[in-house]
Amino acid sequence: MGILSGNPKNEPLHYGEIFGIWSYLQVAKGDIAGFQTLSNHTGDKDLHKLLDELTEGIKQEVKDLEEILKLNGIAIPPSPPERSYANLEDIPVGARVSDPEIMATISGKIAQGLVSCSGIIGQSIREDIGMLFGQYHMNKAQAGAKALRLSKTKGWLVPPPMHTKVPVHQNI
Repeated sequence: MGILSGNPKNEPLHYGEIFGIWSYLQVAKGDIAGFQTLSNHTGDKDLHKLLDELTEGIKQEVKDLEEILKLNGIAIPPSPPERSYANLEDIPVGARVSDPEIMATISGKIAQGLVSCSGIIGQSIREDIGMLFGQYHMNKAQAGAKALRLSKTKGWLVPPPMHTKVPVHQNI
């Protein structure tokens, strides 16, 4: 049996996997703090619920990834402090982040997460790491679909220019 056969959890991580996990974890921890802050800026109940769901999902990812790094003797990145709750009315109007801006931020973060997960899946040689990030990727794709539906429903989606002048081809 070779070093990379048997139980994947007993196989060593390669440096690319370590860097990918560590970097992903660092960004995820920042996203938790960012989503908690944005949650204070929205008065929309559906958007608030989406932010809470995303935050809880990321917290589970953080727990999973910290465990993997700890088991492999890798120091984990620092966590920013939890954000406190604020009353929306206490935030001056000019300092508030609007709901469409919050949704655009969420959508961008989901897209970044999809790309990050794909990269880590592609470089992983440990099946358990590839499968874990495959699960995260699927969760993010579902969250992206949910965010898109909410954006359309609330009228927050700003579509790119639409190609409406489709040439008519005549058969000769």
